[in-house]
Amino acid sequence: MKKVAKNATPAATVNAKNPPRILKFMHCPFCAHTDTSVLESRATQDGSSLRRRRECPKCRNRFTTYERVEGQILYCIKKDGRREPFDREKLRNGILKAIHKRPVSIEQVDQIVQEIEKDLIKSKISEIDTKKIGKAVLSRLKKLDQVAWLRFASVYLEFADLSDFESAIHKS
Repeated sequence: MKKVAKNATPAATVNAKNPPRILKFMHCPFCAHTDTSVLESRATQDGSSLRRRRECPKCRNRFTTYERVEGQILYCIKKDGRREPFDREKLRNGILKAIHKRPVSIEQVDQIVQEIEKDLIKSKISEIDTKKIGKAVLSRLKKLDQVAWLRFASVYLEFADLSDFESAIHKS
């Protein structure tokens, strides 16, 4: 007897007697077709994930997926005390805003995110203060691009006026 969650796709189907199984298809992000083919698979540089190049036979669009081992769930403790799951995409988007129109590649941003996530996992703690994550980003951006560092610092450190920018520049 199978139990299916409301609005579930076949990949979310759970058998009540056996553990969940992963079905071998990926929905096309362009047309939602359920049968895509893998053209190429390879490990990423650091070996922490698998990159797959796929093609949809229906619309012929190609896209890339990444497969990563999901270990312990990390939670971020926000300034107001709320806890929310660590979101690498949220971290990546914050860095992307800081490097906008700067000579920093997407690969360098992904490397920063990967390093920070790896450090968090190595620490073996399940909850981390967002201040520590922010400091980790600042230390890496400072080595990479001073303007991106200042942009990120202005949001992370909540600069209120020009004097905050000046003092941050003089401290660095």
